[in-house]
Amino acid sequence: MPTHTLPDANTLINQLAAAIQPTLTPNTVLVGMHTGGVWAAQQLHGLLDVSMPHGDLDISFYRDDFDKIGLHAALKPTRLPFEVEGRDILLVDDVLYTGRSVRAAMNALFDYGRPARIRLAVLVDRIGDRELPIMAEFVGATASVPRHQHIHLIRDDAGQLSLKLVEVQ
Repeated sequence: MPTHTLPDANTLINQLAAAIQPTLTPNTVLVGMHTGGVWAAQQLHGLLDVSMPHGDLDISFYRDDFDKIGLHAALKPTRLPFEVEGRDILLVDDVLYTGRSVRAAMNALFDYGRPARIRLAVLVDRIGDRELPIMAEFVGATASVPRHQHIHLIRDDAGQLSLKLVEVQ
């Protein structure tokens, strides 16, 4: 079985920050999707503009597989300390794969108001097997891994981020 090497998460975050910085406006807000997207967004926020409003979004109740996977014990609160209405949302996730999580995030955001636009930034675009016509405007890296593996962003006790391949059960 071939071994896939994943890029360094911090390098990808720095690359994303460099690509995103010139596109920011005073109307831009940063929203990280729980869990990995929140961690990436927190690091991006420090590299971009610490005065930019930022928040966290839990999409658990918006997933279309909620009836299959059930409610996770580790629900995270949504925290959006700004008006969504009319804002330019920079939505951050760790891995874009099928597009279903991003769709759920957009549905959740519209419950808070109608943004002027939503742009997507991801650390890794897992190419192939997209189920919805969703694509990221800002991508740290692309990766192709077998279906029996998932790419996870993990954070250690010191707050350091890294990407890891996980076998799907």
